[in-house]
Amino acid sequence: MNQIDSDKASNIGIDSIEDLQNLFRSGKYVADKDLAMAVFLSLKLQKPLLIEGDPGCGKTEIAKVLSEGLKTRLIRLQCYEGLDVNSTIYEWDYLRQLLSIRMEEKSKSADQLERTIFSERYLLRRPLLEAILDEGDKPPILLIDEIDRADEEFEGFLLELLAEFQVTIPEIGTFRAKKRPIIMITSNRTRELGDGLRRRCLYLYMSYPDLNKELEIVKLKVPGIENKLARQIVETVEKIRAIDDIARKPGTSETLDWATALVTLGEKELRPDLAKETLSCVLKSSDELLLVENERLASILPSSKEPNSVR
Repeated sequence: MNQIDSDKASNIGIDSIEDLQNLFRSGKYVADKDLAMAVFLSLKLQKPLLIEGDPGCGKTEIAKVLSEGLKTRLIRLQCYEGLDVNSTIYEWDYLRQLLSIRMEEKSKSADQLERTIFSERYLLRRPLLEAILDEGDKPPILLIDEIDRADEEFEGFLLELLAEFQVTIPEIGTFRAKKRPIIMITSNRTRELGDGLRRRCLYLYMSYPDLNKELEIVKLKVPGIENKLARQIVETVEKIRAIDDIARKPGTSETLDWATALVTLGEKELRPDLAKETLSCVLKSSDELLLVENERLASILPSSKEPNSVR
């Protein structure tokens, strides 16, 4: 088991969960106690944090806000199918290697040439190696985003990094982090992740926020929005999520898009005609738009005759 370097752990300036919640608040991110606890323990124990949950519920934003609040570098690896070592850890600069061979093949032996061209000088750093070799005053944040989009084999590349905070390049050797990067991994659960990866991480599950929390998020992120409009938007999105036929549930990001759009239009109330005209901010499928517009929009919209319950 790796020994925790407490000096490096405290170097980031977060000494309590309250400090962390204040940091998130300053970045306009509403962090409840469970979220703050998971991130705090990840920072203090210097262990990667696996964040699973519904799309659009703010998983990626955690790393962004944390990076800004800690004033440290954010290194992001966006995952996709077919991701491999060359895209994630390192690649050789083949053109410079060939040029070096041509220039020095007469003055150096084959062994000398091999040691020269397979050196760090000709190494192209990809995100994982970049995070290990970062020389900043504070550890960088390595965001491995939507790991469930990558193939299962990619998880095998990660295990050495997640357990030992190091990567091995066969031609050179092992590079170990001088400052352990803060590693955050997100997943939308489109496939099950392996036990090996899960065992090496702390875990946080995020779902859509409840009505009161989402209302707080909207007010924080969309300055100037009327209380009544904010509540109408949040209530409507919550009802849309409850429709079984809606496969792509709108996330908090879509709620914020809708709120921002309506404020930009100068609106103070969500009328049925306005909702229909702007519903594409929330639903991104023609079939689902038609379903809600034609059959259920009137029934899910809050009544404009109801008194405003927001204080």
